[in-house]
Amino acid sequence: MHPLERAVDLGVDSLAGAACNSVNSVLARSNGVALIGSNDGGERYLRVGLLEDDQAQARLIAGWLGEAGLGCLAFDRARPFLEVIRQRQLDLLIIDWGLPDIPGDEVLVRVREELGWSVPVLFITGRDREEDVVEALARGADDYMTKPVKRGETLARVGALLRRSTPVPEQGVFEFAPFSFDTRNGVVERDGEPVELTAREFSLALYLFRNAGRLLSRSQLLESVWGHRVELSTRTVDTHVSRVRRKLPLDPSVGWRVRSVYQHGYRLETVARDRS
Repeated sequence: MHPLERAVDLGVDSLAGAACNSVNSVLARSNGVALIGSNDGGERYLRVGLLEDDQAQARLIAGWLGEAGLGCLAFDRARPFLEVIRQRQLDLLIIDWGLPDIPGDEVLVRVREELGWSVPVLFITGRDREEDVVEALARGADDYMTKPVKRGETLARVGALLRRSTPVPEQGVFEFAPFSFDTRNGVVERDGEPVELTAREFSLALYLFRNAGRLLSRSQLLESVWGHRVELSTRTVDTHVSRVRRKLPLDPSVGWRVRSVYQHGYRLETVARDRS
């Protein structure tokens, strides 16, 4: 089976290495593949989630994305799409309006309820009335295209959305009282006193704090902290979270706790600080 067909049928990654200036000119590049920095200075492929029930159209768009050096997870049904985006970190979503199980505009609403506004969404549909465009944008789409879509315009819009949403790695000091993270020197302090963490533990702790209140799956933590292509067990995440929880510590004495969510992952939460 052709890899793009397999991506459409099963929703697995499809990566290609050919460069395309429409997208890659605005992103970091390595061997023609779009990459961004991970928390520990490594690199991670940019990936797009594509929801399109027309397999010919899905193969076409997935092919364009692959030529641009972007990974693509393609689906022809909304329910498995929604399940996967809860587990995997994606950088952009492309959603068709007319779907066989859940209408695309309802999928869009669920995406915003589940993921918030951090992931950009490009909405694609055959509807071209002004009221349809307004409705899609009002429900949470960042951009809107009408079919038939064209390669150049599609990649230009994808590139623009990724350029606006892909964070440039920041350096500096980040405060999450009573903790202070110095990313230039890889040092964390609690109430002004240094806490000894390994480089990986530092990256994990900072990621948890910068996503406080969000439910983070183990797969998402692996991809964001260890890098997209690593082959590690999710038990690695559990071990490192346990170490970070113990070393900082993360408990009511500092006003923070890590909550384990069964069969999913972790959420860093604020709690009333117990100074006793």
